Amino acid sequence: QVQLVESGGGLVQAGGSLRLACAASGRTFSVYTISWFRQAPGKEREFVAATIHWSGGYTYSADSVKGRFTISRDNAKNTAYLQMNSLKPEDTAVYYCAAGRPITTAQVMSVMNYDYWGQGTQVTVSS
Repeated sequence: QVQLVESGGGLVQAGGSLRLACAASGRTFSVYTISWFRQAPGKEREFVAATIHWSGGYTYSADSVKGRFTISRDNAKNTAYLQMNSLKPEDTAVYYCAAGRPITTAQVMSVMNYDYWGQGTQVTVSS
């Protein structure tokens, strides 16, 4: 079992920055791909970024956040991070971290391939 707890959300003006953290319980953090997803009101949950478990540090991001968001992980601290810069109002959503063991890039981007989810943290970007 893995329990995930997100933190770091809040209200920020457009152009600002936030850093989200995802703290995991258990001693098997390093064997999981850790990803961030987000869900805006009335929309489906969408992939944001992933740090891949098999790749020794490879990360993958959605086109909508490339160049603005950076995902990282510290396996010694059982924590993953999402640094969000140049935030836009359309980034407003509840952000979730998830742990799983997807194999392909397509699987990484799908909510169906994650076994564990955090409770979410709200990010609101004002214009």
